[in-house]
Amino acid sequence: MIAACAVAWIALPLLLIPIATIIFFLFSGFTIIQPNEAKVVTFFGKYVGTIKESGFLYTVPLSLKNRVPLKLINFVTDHLKVNDRNGNPIEIGAVVVWRVTDAAQASLNIDDYKTFVANQSDIAVRTLAAHYPYDSEKEVSLRGNLDEIAAKLKDVLQEKLSLAGIIVEETKLSHLAYASEVAAAMLKRQQAVAIFEARQYMVENALAIIDDVMKHFETKNTVKFSDDKKAELINSLLIVMTSDKEANPVLTVGK
Repeated sequence: MIAACAVAWIALPLLLIPIATIIFFLFSGFTIIQPNEAKVVTFFGKYVGTIKESGFLYTVPLSLKNRVPLKLINFVTDHLKVNDRNGNPIEIGAVVVWRVTDAAQASLNIDDYKTFVANQSDIAVRTLAAHYPYDSEKEVSLRGNLDEIAAKLKDVLQEKLSLAGIIVEETKLSHLAYASEVAAAMLKRQQAVAIFEARQYMVENALAIIDDVMKHFETKNTVKFSDDKKAELINSLLIVMTSDKEANPVLTVGK
């Protein structure tokens, strides 16, 4: 083709323009596809197909070829300030690992699929945080059930992003904390709850030990206690086993 242009330029100058036009028309069909990449081909507004095979390829001349990467993309949301189900202000962030599986849907159904993923991720994180408490011992919570929350976030996002031909590979919470204005108060609350639960655990186990002690003496019949003595013994054992200070034994000496 280049030789034909050279000959036309020298011998037949009038044929140079049509020959150059034909060459441009034919060469417009060539395209280069990189590994892990696809190109969506449209011809004058009509979708022709998607090329995924890497290499130097030839397709429809004068067609538009929109490049769409198929690699894994790691998206990290901002630290979003939202209210949990109990109305407590918290900060939450997530990591979303995703990739395009249908280049045609990502290119033709959505104006900007990367912006679409970012917006939908923010919305999904905000919505999920509003449906669960930050912390709870009796139900699913953001802090206590990280794996379950991440799986739920993945399902919600996948439903939203399937329209764009995108698959969500993994989601994880990258940041979770109380908002700064209530962090100190919530820390005290957590400490109080932890102390209460620890005391409750100590008392329950102390009572179980006391039951074993009383049953031991009743079975052996070696020592008999009056009701007053039993109450005194129970009181002493409870103090020894639940006190946060080291117990000091008191010896009664007398007749």
